[in-house]
Order: sequence, then C-alpha cells, then structure tokens
Amino acid sequence: MTKRFRNWALLSILASMVIGPAAKAQDRRTIAEPVAPDTVCDRPVPSGKNDTVSLQEAIEHCPDGAAVYLGRGEFHSGPLEMKSGVTLWVGRGATLIAIPEPAAYDKGLGQCGRIAEKGDGCRPFISFSKTRGGGIYGEGIIDGQGGALIGGGAETWWQLARRAQAQGGNQNAPRLIQVDHAQDITFSGVTLRNAANFHVAMNRVEGATFWALTIDSPADARNTDGIDLGASQDVTITHSWIRTGDDNVAIKAGDNGSSSHISIIDNYFGWGHGMSIGSEVNSGARDILVRNLTLDGTTSGLRIKSDVGRGGLVENVTYEYVCLRGNRWPLAFDAKYDPRAQGTRIPVYRQIVLRHVHGDTGVLLMRGIDERHALDVTLEDVRFANSATWQLEHANVSANHSDVWPPLPGRATQPPLRGSEVCSKAFRDGNR
Repeated sequence: MTKRFRNWALLSILASMVIGPAAKAQDRRTIAEPVAPDTVCDRPVPSGKNDTVSLQEAIEHCPDGAAVYLGRGEFHSGPLEMKSGVTLWVGRGATLIAIPEPAAYDKGLGQCGRIAEKGDGCRPFISFSKTRGGGIYGEGIIDGQGGALIGGGAETWWQLARRAQAQGGNQNAPRLIQVDHAQDITFSGVTLRNAANFHVAMNRVEGATFWALTIDSPADARNTDGIDLGASQDVTITHSWIRTGDDNVAIKAGDNGSSSHISIIDNYFGWGHGMSIGSEVNSGARDILVRNLTLDGTTSGLRIKSDVGRGGLVENVTYEYVCLRGNRWPLAFDAKYDPRAQGTRIPVYRQIVLRHVHGDTGVLLMRGIDERHALDVTLEDVRFANSATWQLEHANVSANHSDVWPPLPGRATQPPLRGSEVCSKAFRDGNR
C-alpha cells in the first residue's frame, strides 16, 4: 500500500469494526494483489513498424493461464483481440502504441475518424469479448495516441471530438480498452495514457479487478473517461491514480443491465469530472462503496447524475474517508442533470451515506425531481470551508448539525470544525 493511502486505510479499518451494514456494500469477492502469470508463452520483439500481426498471433497461440510478454521497446499496433485466460504482460520499459490510422479500427462502414449521428464506428484498440480470466499486467505503458494526427491528416482524435461537440454529432474514435460480456478480468500495474476515447469501458462484466493502475490524459481531452463500468457486478478499483478529460470513474446502468457490488477503495483522482454514478441508471445501480478517495482538482467530486430520460433507482451507496480540494461541485447529487430531458424514467436516490467527507469550497448540490421522489441522504462528519454553499432542493438530509459544516439551510449554527490533517497529507502524497 502506498503511503498516500495509509492513514485513511488505518482509519477505515477501525471504522469498519463499528460501522453498520452500509459499509458492507461492495464487491463480494475476496480481493488480493494480483501476481504475474507463472508461464510466458511468447516474447514478441518490436519490429519498428506495425506489429499487429505478430502480437495477435502470439495472443491466439498462447494457452490458458499464460502471458504474452512485451519487453523493452515500442510496439506499434492496430486493434488486438484478447482470448480467455491470456494475460498481456507489458513489462517495464515497454510501450504498446495504438497506431493513429482510422482505417485500422473501422467496422466496415467507413465511419471511424469521422463525425456522424452515432459514435460507434470504431473497434477498440484492445478488446476482451466473451472472455474469462486473463487481463493486462506489468509496469509498462499502453498509449492511445489521442493527441497524434490521424490518418496522416491535420486533426487529432481529440480535435475530432471537440469539433463534434461544436458542430453537433458524435466523433468516431476508438476506445483504448473494451471489456464486453466477460468474467474474472484483472488489470494490474500498467499505465494507460492518452486514449482517443474512453480508457477502459466495460459492459456486462462479472468480476473485474483494477489494481495500481495509472490512467493519464490531458484535462481538455474530451470523452477520455478513466474507467466506465456498465451493467457490471463485483468490480474493485483500488490503489490507482487517475486523471482524465472526463469522468475519472463512472458507474452506469443503462438499457443493458444493472450495476452492483462495486468497491472503489484507496485511490487518487487528479483532474477530471470526478467519481460519478450515471447518467444512465434506468436499470439500477446499488451496493457501492467508495472509501479512502482523494479528489484533487476534479470539477465535480462525488457525483450522482441522471434525469427523467435515463433515470432509475440508485441505492445503498456509501462514501467514507473522502478528501476533496479545488472542486467546483464537491458534492453533486442531481436528478435534473439535463433539465431539458423528457421522459418517465424518474431518478430515485436513496440510502446515500457520506461519512468523514472533508473538502474546501464549492457548491454542495443535492437536487431531487420533486418531494415525492426526494433524495435520501445521510451525513456524518461532513465538513467544508465557510465559503462552501449548500443548494438543497427536494432532498431529505439526515444529519447531526454539530458535525456538518457549513450548516445545512435552516439548521442551527455551530462553530466551524477543524480541518483534516489526514486530507492535507493525502493531497501532498498524491501529487506526482
């Protein structure tokens, strides 16, 4: 365990001995630090050109339980498809680089690298589809080259995304890693950087561990979410350092299914849009634990976002031992995320608990749809600077006024509480 999480971890161990059932909402598996595979089936050598064929062949011929090992050097590749039980081991000093050629990722309709009505015209760089076991391991780097000129043209993947935002439509850019209908996937140690689109996107995954990842892209790189998990169960993200141009982590539950039993523990988030649930939650998200999290400079901090076009039930979510700094909206629990949305999918947030959550200034937003569907939130030792402001609308907030600052609207005032020395240390240790 790195030093930046140790103090919070010790506190949370003590807290877990006395906290009630809310803190038990989490991944149901027993999680331990991943270890390298015992067997290496192949050690490809970088050619200095396009290594797609040699890498894909190595993966296909690797037996269950073994690893394809990438040693020192730069490997340039187009899309790679993983198989069950195989680990891609990116060793120290190795960089796996996504070639910036839209044609390599195109699904056959000529949409990749273009703006269109839909944004699903590209294959991912690395895909796990209907696989079981295996994953990605090592201390090397996987680089999506989101800032590289694509197809020999004059525009990068990120510029394409900004142009789509300005003109309307969706950019067709490849996700760095897609995990779809998979089981028991493990990612450990690697650095994921500069994705053209999402760094990791998950759909219908049963059992996934993300341990000690570094995810890094510029703050203005649009739609470069760190880890997006949708319709997934039993997921742990731990000991990771994430900063992106969009959500650092997002938990979603759209038409493809619900998400539940998720642990986000001992992590540092730099710039990005924060720790999000939503905006698609119409299939339901529940049993989520966020513990020992530092949010340093994220626009939003702890966020649950949805609206009547994609809302549903979000319940049994516990946030504890959280440090926030430099956030525009440190707390943003919003059932009117898109005020223009239309529909009958009502967002309902209940059994939301914040415990030992400390920050500085910003807007503390809790907004439900109406009194019939008011938010249900409990606060215990939640404190921010005097300049922080509460915005409560259709929210039932339970709290002892003596351990919440600034005072909730209409509640009796108390002297401000002291700042958190643990948070000061977390910010120092998290900066690289």
